[in-house]
Amino acid sequence: MRALLQRVSRGSVSVDGQVVGRVEKGYVVLLGVGGGDTQAQADRLAEKIAGLRVFTDEQGKFNLSLLDVGGGALVVSQFTLYADARKGRRPSFTDAARPEVAAPLVDYFCTKLRGLGVREVQTGVFGAHMEVEVHNDGPVTLWLDTAD
Repeated sequence: MRALLQRVSRGSVSVDGQVVGRVEKGYVVLLGVGGGDTQAQADRLAEKIAGLRVFTDEQGKFNLSLLDVGGGALVVSQFTLYADARKGRRPSFTDAARPEVAAPLVDYFCTKLRGLGVREVQTGVFGAHMEVEVHNDGPVTLWLDTAD
């Protein structure tokens, strides 16, 4: 699994002009599921994201996690994180999981975040054309990959 994690002051996702998910202080997580991914990768990634210390303490140091600050997560499925653009001009997405595999793993990942104590977990709509609004705080953006 791959995640592009953005610390945000706020973020939202819309489908057909309607907001379907939003978060205030916390993360926007663009989440990609690879062809061989399992619940074990989702567990590991959710635990990493919930506990990652990229929120500042009173001294301005990255010492606080999403759980420490009571932040939320907006999870948006994004198969394009598995794009392979090494050849030609059109990316290949053969490494991305098929929708029937990816959708349940995205749901499982969100359930895991909630189970770890993340205050609020919202999502986009799997497979829909979405508009994502991100107010990146810092900016702080991290790339996480369970294969690493």
